[in-house]
Amino acid sequence: MNTTERYKQEKHPLEVIDDVYDYAADGLTFDEIEDRAGDGEWERLKWAGMYAQKQEGYFMIRTKVPGGHLTPDQAEVIGECAEDYAVAPEEYGGTEQNELWGDAYVDITTRQDIQKHWIRVEDVPEMWERYDEVGLTTIQGCGDSARNVLGCPAAGVGDHECFDAQPVVDAVSDFFTENREYANLPRKFKLTITGCAHDCAQSQINDVGLVPAKKDVDGERLYGFHARVGGGLSDGPRMASELDVFVRPEDAVEFCRAIAQTFKELGDRNNRGVCRMRYLVEQLGPAKFEEAVRDRCTVELPEGGQNLTVGYQGDHVGVHDQKQEGLQYVGFNVVAGRMGGDEFAEAARAAREYGTENASVRLATDQNFLVTHIPEENVDDLLAEPFAQDYQPDPGPFARGAVGCTGNEFCNYAIIETKKRTKRWARQLDERIDVPDDIEAIRMHMSGCSASCAQPQIADIGFRGETVKLENGDAPEGIESPNEEGDNSEASETPRADGEAVDLVEGMDFGLGGSLGSDNEFLDWVESAVPAHAVIPALEQLFDAYAADREDGERFYEWCRRADNERLRTIMQGAEAPVAGGVAHGD
Repeated sequence: MNTTERYKQEKHPLEVIDDVYDYAADGLTFDEIEDRAGDGEWERLKWAGMYAQKQEGYFMIRTKVPGGHLTPDQAEVIGECAEDYAVAPEEYGGTEQNELWGDAYVDITTRQDIQKHWIRVEDVPEMWERYDEVGLTTIQGCGDSARNVLGCPAAGVGDHECFDAQPVVDAVSDFFTENREYANLPRKFKLTITGCAHDCAQSQINDVGLVPAKKDVDGERLYGFHARVGGGLSDGPRMASELDVFVRPEDAVEFCRAIAQTFKELGDRNNRGVCRMRYLVEQLGPAKFEEAVRDRCTVELPEGGQNLTVGYQGDHVGVHDQKQEGLQYVGFNVVAGRMGGDEFAEAARAAREYGTENASVRLATDQNFLVTHIPEENVDDLLAEPFAQDYQPDPGPFARGAVGCTGNEFCNYAIIETKKRTKRWARQLDERIDVPDDIEAIRMHMSGCSASCAQPQIADIGFRGETVKLENGDAPEGIESPNEEGDNSEASETPRADGEAVDLVEGMDFGLGGSLGSDNEFLDWVESAVPAHAVIPALEQLFDAYAADREDGERFYEWCRRADNERLRTIMQGAEAPVAGGVAHGD
């Protein structure tokens, strides 16, 4: 049994929720929390949706939003809580701690969650009370249990759906939330459920993905789901496998429970490196895994019917007609998913003011958000609102496809800064590179480490952070490089074994050619340890070659696959920057 499993055996992780109230009431510091509960408490606090920040004394707290759907009241409370609680202390810069976003911001994640930083434990009970009033929760936003259930952000309004699966999303989420029996699994358990034919909820990279299907049963045409299992990213990425089952919507909760039961019983609790459910599916094989699920399921599972998924679309940016006559929804572009809490609250109030009684704010898996149920005559007024000026629905292709994880600003694991870099790079690339007019988005995803919070493996262009060694003199003045605090500063010099100096700079592995959908494929890591300052010149070289060599209608990731990796490396190395000059620090 690994250390995390031992912590969960010592105390059921859901019990930490009561502990949070006690820690807040007693005003405990981090040291006092650890003295009272042991170092395992930092792991168990994840079940409350709380991660300890790298800045001691403060938490990141994650709000679950099933299917990304928020009422205006819920979105307004999230924004107001960010204004009231997600506030940096003066010793960390206060309102000026981040030159791009200031303070009191929210992060929209690739799992349709909301994250807030700088949260003190003494403020959590009051935040929870405000959340309870509007039906929000942070419980099991993290930890080894069912995470936020993904869904199509345009469910019920988009014209690409076979049926509205949001009620199923809500039912499955309700079943697992605070369910003690399924709150201690071998590892995190990620589900996605959609009735959309474009699979924007990313079934191919989740532990469980329910996608639309139809089947004739006893002469009756039924709509329901096909199931995909065992997908995931990070180390050992794997595309999900198809099971030969047809799941009726009313049976979806029981089917998901049976999968969780299978994972609970058969999953690895020894080696944290291989305990995700995808390793179990790989070990058993899809057929044996399906057999194990059927053995544990209490409802009939007919064989599969006709698959209704026709492709992948992870993007809802822009002004779109709803299937309800006279109504539109607007997809706002939030580069790297970060915006002010006050702006998010303003978006909620604008949804209420300009929309119908069914208006909503919805989070998308590409870190953007939608405002729905807007009468056509009100859309211009919505777009004229102050909050909308930085998040207009007609961005350049790089801004539209930019995704960034938390980065080393707050995350203990990240090697490089990501949020500010993603936003700055997206703007620079949109100014410097002419993308063909028929390409709306270039998906550029940046993870600060080898984990996959930003999902780089499925992007046109993917990055994962490295600290890079350059021979002294190769790093130009003023480039982005890490100092002792992990911030960006001048390149630092470190002596080499032979006495010569080397520059340590922020850099990244550089991947090309990923996508989901009918031609799904993980990207290839074409270059490793590329200094950050060399990336934009390398991309300029690549897009010049793409424009010159592109076949009719060919997308960038398709061209990257057609061009072999050696040619891509050669093109990148033609840039006036040392694309291939770095070595990962420690190699």
